[in-house]
Amino acid sequence: MKNLVSAVLMFIVSSVIFGVIYPLTVTGLAQVFFSEKANGSLIKNDKSEIIGSKLIGQQFSGAGYFHSRPSAAGNGYDASASSGSNLGPTNKKLIDRIASDAEKLKVENPNQPIPVDLVTTSGSGLDPHISLNSLEFQIPRVAKERNLSETEVRKIAEKFIEGRDFGFFGEPRINVLLLNLELDTQKK
Repeated sequence: MKNLVSAVLMFIVSSVIFGVIYPLTVTGLAQVFFSEKANGSLIKNDKSEIIGSKLIGQQFSGAGYFHSRPSAAGNGYDASASSGSNLGPTNKKLIDRIASDAEKLKVENPNQPIPVDLVTTSGSGLDPHISLNSLEFQIPRVAKERNLSETEVRKIAEKFIEGRDFGFFGEPRINVLLLNLELDTQKK
């Protein structure tokens, strides 16, 4: 009986500490020190309406926009269905999708190598970034559509280039949503 009482008391104490006190402490600290990140890094327009998150990619299809990398998450960039396609490199469905996407990109920019991240999905399917190679590949289309010079588009994009994490992890990249929002503020 003594062991049962000890076990029940230990369960109650552990539940209160790890189920209530610890989560509230971590949540409180996150709100105090990292409020924007803890709340999803949301982007709001001038009417305070949420239009996206810096952390989750969005689909852009217009010729005047930089396009994100493909998404395998649900119907595309669906955070509730975050995952990769789990298709292996020899899977016919994956090969056909990549070939189809590559053909569309060849029309857009003939005789240029297609950056791999414009035809492959990220592990989560929610990646908001593209590589600098993908940025360069798309600049001629975006510049032409927006009646801007390629130099002007590059200059706008430079403000949004993110370097390697901690100076050595990953590759330089650019957030597509932030770049496209900035382009929308420019003359057309």
